Amino acid sequence: MTLAPPSTSTATPDAGPTADSAPLLRPHAEQAYAGELAALTAADTRARPPSWRLSPWAVVTYLLGGVLDDGTVISPKYIGSRRLVEVAVATLATDRALLLLGSPGTAKSWLSEHLAAAVSGDSTLVVQGTAGTSEDAVRYGWNYARLIAEGPSPDALVPSPVMRAMTRGSIARVEELTRMGAEVQDALITVLSEKTLPVPELASEVQAVAGFAVIATANDRDRGVNEMSSALRRRFNTVVLPLPASEDAEVEIVTRRVADLGRTLALPDEPPAASEVRRVVQIFRELRAGVTRDGRTTLKSPTATLSTAEAISVITGGITLATHFGDGRLRAEDVAAGLVDAVIKDPATDPVAWREYLEGVVRDRKGWSDLYRACRDLDDDARVPGDA
Repeated sequence: MTLAPPSTSTATPDAGPTADSAPLLRPHAEQAYAGELAALTAADTRARPPSWRLSPWAVVTYLLGGVLDDGTVISPKYIGSRRLVEVAVATLATDRALLLLGSPGTAKSWLSEHLAAAVSGDSTLVVQGTAGTSEDAVRYGWNYARLIAEGPSPDALVPSPVMRAMTRGSIARVEELTRMGAEVQDALITVLSEKTLPVPELASEVQAVAGFAVIATANDRDRGVNEMSSALRRRFNTVVLPLPASEDAEVEIVTRRVADLGRTLALPDEPPAASEVRRVVQIFRELRAGVTRDGRTTLKSPTATLSTAEAISVITGGITLATHFGDGRLRAEDVAAGLVDAVIKDPATDPVAWREYLEGVVRDRKGWSDLYRACRDLDDDARVPGDA
């Protein structure tokens, strides 16, 4: 057998998209909504704080949606209390830092990103808090090759996102603040109180330009992991983001975000089956609350957070299954696998809560027999972890 020589052609008629032509999987907010931000900038005649791209009124309009005088439709990015959003925006117009606190999946990071995009036109100055985050991520680091060769110098210094935001008069974002160690958190105290960042190695400091602010997010389930010191907490205005107040609001959030993700993933450009979205949302809300919607049946709540973000993931996964392995129509069997996976996180306790809900609620609920069968079929194909 002889092997054909490799082709020297650089492209074929059926070649897939190149890295240059393929769409971004997750554009930044200022990229995804550049048209809306430009329209708001052109229409915005109200006073703007120093270094802000938009007035506070326009920032709120960008976040909550509206129609401009020229007919431009601004899509809502956050569905919730207007007053809550106004308080968050007003905080950034002062010298206070903003802490967005809430349960997992309450759009803390989403709101933080869009606030930074609307205020500064740049949402990328981010410190991601983890157990391994060091003070360098908040303050500054060094290019060690230059440090060894030249000694401490401005050229050898590597600014953190916070330092860059200070010099630009922009928004710095600190995600999952309470996942960072206390000593790393406290590196923010001087920045927030004095609006300076000392650089003792250079006998200098960086002073914040007007417009600089910090938006931090924290998960209220992480309380007790790395509690914020009282000194740091005093320097934040805290806005608590609640779970969606009603089932209808949560359904709207899930439907909108699934549509946005679907366009990025090249899924069919049509809304998901409303009935499946509503069922997933109702299941999540009932299991979170520990009681059915009619209040007649008490339920065991699983350890899973069952957040709105997870509901979005379940529906998006179901649409992907329906698109690539079905007829494109979202059905119960497409949703079931993601639903079970979202509920069962702890194999020791969650299967019991799920099985009781499945047999005690889903089985007898009118119009839900298809979902019950789909979940039972999954159990028959592969026993749910933890079952006998």
